[in-house]
Amino acid sequence: MSLKEVAVYLSIAGIVGVAVGYYLRLIISLGKKGSMELEIKEMLLTAKEEAKKITAEADAKTAKILDDSRIEIKAKEEKINQTEDRLIKKEGFLDKRQVDLDKEVELIKQKVVEIKTIREQADKLEAERKSALEKVARLTAEEAKKEIIKVIEKQEEEDLLVRMNKMESQGEEMLANKAKDILAMSIQRLASSVASDVMSTIVPIPSDDLKGKIIGKEGRNIKAFERITGVEVLVDDTPGAITISSFDPVRRHTARIALEELIKDGRIQPSRIEQVVEKAKLDINKTIKEKGEAAAYECGIIGLDPRILLILGRLHFRTSYGQNVLQHSIEMSHIAGMIAEEIGANVQVAKAGALLHDLGKALDHEVVGTHVEIGRRILQKFGASEEIVKAMQAHHEEYPYETVESRIVQTADAISGARPGARRDNVENYLKRLGDLEALANSFPGIDKAYALQAGREIRIFVRPEELGDVESKELARNIALKIEKDLKYPGEIKVIVIRETRTMEFAR
Repeated sequence: MSLKEVAVYLSIAGIVGVAVGYYLRLIISLGKKGSMELEIKEMLLTAKEEAKKITAEADAKTAKILDDSRIEIKAKEEKINQTEDRLIKKEGFLDKRQVDLDKEVELIKQKVVEIKTIREQADKLEAERKSALEKVARLTAEEAKKEIIKVIEKQEEEDLLVRMNKMESQGEEMLANKAKDILAMSIQRLASSVASDVMSTIVPIPSDDLKGKIIGKEGRNIKAFERITGVEVLVDDTPGAITISSFDPVRRHTARIALEELIKDGRIQPSRIEQVVEKAKLDINKTIKEKGEAAAYECGIIGLDPRILLILGRLHFRTSYGQNVLQHSIEMSHIAGMIAEEIGANVQVAKAGALLHDLGKALDHEVVGTHVEIGRRILQKFGASEEIVKAMQAHHEEYPYETVESRIVQTADAISGARPGARRDNVENYLKRLGDLEALANSFPGIDKAYALQAGREIRIFVRPEELGDVESKELARNIALKIEKDLKYPGEIKVIVIRETRTMEFAR
């Protein structure tokens, strides 16, 4: 067999193989198609059964929801009907009550008219009886009274005069000696310091190199500190110390705490200064609370409202003629307790009245009125007893002496203030002048803060920039200077400085 024939046979075999393969593939495909149609039919039947099942369940749920809704609507209707019934009954009851009230009002009006008529008749009978008696006696009631008094005075005049003179001379001498003994003993039993407060505070520093840091570049730090605290900072040649000067003890104490914290922290810059000063003010409030509670505890006075003790603690930063008011009040409380014990008065009331006698001085720069009147209102507002109020209100004779304890408080005040070295009139006048200077500046509109510095030779005023512009600030400085010249008496001259500072703040988040 030739090669050509072999090739022909192979070609024929290949064609036959392809045909057979195609036929087999066709048969297999037809078989698979039949099985897929069966599966699709089964899936359709299953889906229809599921759909019927779901529809049945949905119908059942719908029917149940409708039944529940009908039941709920019926229950609400019944409740509404019951409420309507109750309202109708209540309205009927109110109508009946109103009718009863109207009847009672009418009855009361009738009773008032009857009582008024009876009273008029009684007054008329009384007048007729009095007139009849006067006709019989041929004297009026006032004339008869005068005649009786004259007869008794004539009969007993000499005896009464003798007895009165004798008792007066003996009683005055005995009472005077007893009073001297009690006062002398009270003063001797209480030995307390009479050191006066000063106008400046010394803050020690670990190194003189810190002075430059406190001053800051071009005085930025020290100016910010003085502006925020309202004090004057003296960084002089005194080694190892910085002086804080202010007539206001609260400002001075706040500045001292803040400066000590800044020195300890080491970060001294305007923003940090503001944070530290705010924290120092919170510390001052804590100190005020502690001082008030400690004073009441030392004097043995319990039951006072905590708000009264908080105001009392503020007196720790208040002076009167150079004398610390809280220490003066504590001293008075002890003296008043000793006097009350000796004469048999109420010791607790006397001590409480003495301790709280100057309570109004803690707020007299914020509230209108004398410190006595302010103190009375505070005590009455916060539930202090009437006996304590009466005891404290008469120490300057603005109110009458209604109780023995009120006289004891006034006596204790005189003893405490008269102790040698306890008070300085010049200091009080100086503080009053500075306070008047700040009050005058604050009386103008648009002012945020005003501080008297340089012993009253300078008044530094900070205005609210949103209310006053630059031109208005200049005019304000002139107006304040003119009012100071007109209303105040002062040596030398006073520099008026008006500061307008604008700050814009945003946050990047």
